[in-house]
Formats: sequence, C-alpha cells, structure tokens
Amino acid sequence: MVPQWQTGIVKQIEHTTPDIRRYWIELPETEVFSFKPGQFVTLDLPIHEQRNKRWRSYSIASMPDGSNVIELIIVLQQGGLGTGYLFNEITEGSSLTLRGPQGVFTLPEDLNKPVYFICTGTGIAPFRSMLHYIQHHNIPISNIHLVFGTRNKEGLLYQTEMLALEKNIPGFYYHPTLSRDNWDGHKGYVHPVYESLIGLEKTDAKFMLCGWRMMIDEAKQRLIALGYSSKDIELELYG
Repeated sequence: MVPQWQTGIVKQIEHTTPDIRRYWIELPETEVFSFKPGQFVTLDLPIHEQRNKRWRSYSIASMPDGSNVIELIIVLQQGGLGTGYLFNEITEGSSLTLRGPQGVFTLPEDLNKPVYFICTGTGIAPFRSMLHYIQHHNIPISNIHLVFGTRNKEGLLYQTEMLALEKNIPGFYYHPTLSRDNWDGHKGYVHPVYESLIGLEKTDAKFMLCGWRMMIDEAKQRLIALGYSSKDIELELYG
C-alpha cells in the first residue's frame, strides 16, 4: 500500500558544506512517523507540470525514535531542478509535500554474519539510521564494516558520530576513505578498502551499496568477481 501524501514543516536546516544541507522535517498530521531504518520518503516539489517529474526521493538519515520528525541530508546537484528548489526556495518554516516511508533497503534481519555498508557522499544516510538503531536497541551483530568514500575531509558526513558509534557498538568498524585530500587514513576510492577487508575474512557476507550508479555498478562487478552472488548484494541507487 502506497503511503498518502502529507504536509511536512521544515523545522531546521544546517549548512553542512557549501553543497550539502541537513533538513529536519516535522510531520504534524502524523503523531509518530514509523519506518524501518534505511527507508526513504518522496517529496513532491513544484518544479514541473507532470507529477512524476516533480518527485524526488531521499533516504531518511535519522532513526525511528517515536517522534514525527525526520532528518534528510541532501547534496546540491548542479543544474538539478529538485535540489535547486530545495536549496534556493526552502527555508526554516517552509512546507513540503511528501509521502513515505517506502523502500526495502533496510537493516538485514540476519546480523550473525559480516555485513558491509559501502557508500559515497550522502549515501551514508540510510546506514546512519541503521547504526543508531542498532546502538539504541543493543542489537547484537557479528561484524559490520562501514566503508565510506568522499573527496575531502569536509565531506566526512557525521564523522564524529561514526567514531563514537565505532567505540560503542561491539563489532562495528568505520573505514572512511578520501579520494582527493591527503590524510592519515585510507586514500582513494572505496573498492580497494572493502576488497582488503574481504581478503582478511573471505566468508559468507552481506553487502549493502548506496550511492551513485557508477560506484554501485563497479562494486557489484568486483564483488561478483570475488565469488559472491547477486543475492548477497543489495542496492540503493541515487540519481
């Protein structure tokens, strides 16, 4: 059943980087907005005459906490009508039309085997939701590796949170990598990072990929070449 459209009120906006913003949206028509960690909402933006060309979907970055407020983290796309509208027209107090939750890219039920969260940029959003949910509910896990790629230090979204979660969730490991900045951590793209981790374990595993198509396509090809099947891989494409 497709959720009904409802009105959301933008309660807060944080300018995280020049081209990334965090939006906290309250849903006054809903007492508790219930969703599974990893799901998304769809916004209906006044940017086109055809309804389906007005729709933009974003993963929920916050965990289900019993409230009616959700967080989205959105990157500005050059020339993009949707993000252009959100960045230029939406301010704190603005109304948005949205529906949700939707999607099946959710926290796996079987956490007794290694799980790899592989993402770039704002693709970290659903994994942030899942990790906070795991911590809040003390869910036991085998190993979860978050491999997060971005260009520079400025793009390390939720960095302080991820480091704290790594300390507080037994079995969770955070692996950020930068493709352009020079630093003490991993350098380059995400692929060599997860491949080296797989090389150490090489066991039955689950892979969840979130981000732009180019990264996801390459990651899926590499994982299949390593002997995993498409059943071991879940995808959430952005764009």
